[in-house]
Amino acid sequence: MQPAHRPVFLNLMQIRLPVAAVMSIAHRAAGVLLFLAIPLIIGLLSLALSGDDGFVRATQLLQQPWSRLVLFLLLWALAHHFLAGIRYLLLDLHLGVRAPYFRRTAWAVLGAAPVLALMLLWGLA
Repeated sequence: MQPAHRPVFLNLMQIRLPVAAVMSIAHRAAGVLLFLAIPLIIGLLSLALSGDDGFVRATQLLQQPWSRLVLFLLLWALAHHFLAGIRYLLLDLHLGVRAPYFRRTAWAVLGAAPVLALMLLWGLA
């Protein structure tokens, strides 16, 4: 008897990904976010360099609560992309490829990126 060829329903909310997969997806998302933020950063830099009034306006924009949130997200993306990139370079050198180290370094990147972003945000304040 042939098995029935039924379509498989995959509920993406029920699939539990390993921590390395979550970190890999976050690495890609951070890279896309950084790429999409380039025009915003260039525009803000252009405004700040346009003169005294432009610098004051750029400073006022960065003091708004919503811009602090955007700045935190961009700093998280930068920190995560940087740390994950270093992790991937070490994996290319076959350092930390065994399962316990592989998971630990993934957790370390996921934990260190928001902490580093908060430290950078407080340093910029």
